Amino acid sequence: MNRAAVLASFLVASVAAPAFSQEPGYRSPYRVAFTYPVAELIGDLERTERGDPRLEAEIPFERWYSKKSLERWHSWGPEPRAYPVPREIEAWPVERKRERVIATALRFQGYAYQHHHIPDWNPPAGWPWQKTCAGRDGKGVDCSNLTGFVYNQAFGLRLNTDVHRQSQEEAAREPGGRSHRLHRVELPAGYDERLRALRTGDLVFIRSREGKISHVVIWVGPIGQSPDDVPLIIDSHGEDVRDSAGRPIPCGVQLRPFRKNSWYNMSASHALRVLHE
Repeated sequence: MNRAAVLASFLVASVAAPAFSQEPGYRSPYRVAFTYPVAELIGDLERTERGDPRLEAEIPFERWYSKKSLERWHSWGPEPRAYPVPREIEAWPVERKRERVIATALRFQGYAYQHHHIPDWNPPAGWPWQKTCAGRDGKGVDCSNLTGFVYNQAFGLRLNTDVHRQSQEEAAREPGGRSHRLHRVELPAGYDERLRALRTGDLVFIRSREGKISHVVIWVGPIGQSPDDVPLIIDSHGEDVRDSAGRPIPCGVQLRPFRKNSWYNMSASHALRVLHE
């Protein structure tokens, strides 16, 4: 079968493929108790083209796996589209907007950790791949592409998706050249004080052992529920975090605990607040 036929058959299969699901046999003990109905928070993502996985990229779906895409983006795949600002939610209270962040991110729960620009990019066999904990290529994103995509799809706000550059940004871009100011949150030294300083939807940046920004998570805040009352984050990460029952949390986009003695807390640098009063 020639390359064109392979790509054509893959495109047909990917349209009908079911959404990426949780790793078989794993049931997360963590939950989110929204104070607003989910249908109100992300109804537009569930009912309109804004949430259509085939419209995530800046190029048409039929070109996602073309030779030109391979030459231009290689293993990363096409870049995300610039979503319009949803003006209908501008009047929402900030607490509701913050819950929209988490509801949007949870739409990708179970997606693998991949070095891709968009979550639903699912290249055919033989496509170049950067090795990750997922073990194979497929749907998924890494940490800063997840945070960038969530704020883009939910609010039309564009963040740099390089994790170090994202951590230093002072404003997010809107379509048309407008900018949206970001607020840097310096984290207190104490764990309890740190928890009180953070707000749902904040982006918390984590340093590597070498002291460089290497990871970013989304703070879930008081709407997160865990059996041991540990606060939660959502991120795309590896398999080296265990849940409250001691089970390894699968690689990829998942709710994870932010424990006092965890790498997340011990190596936290600062936070960026995208949605502020």
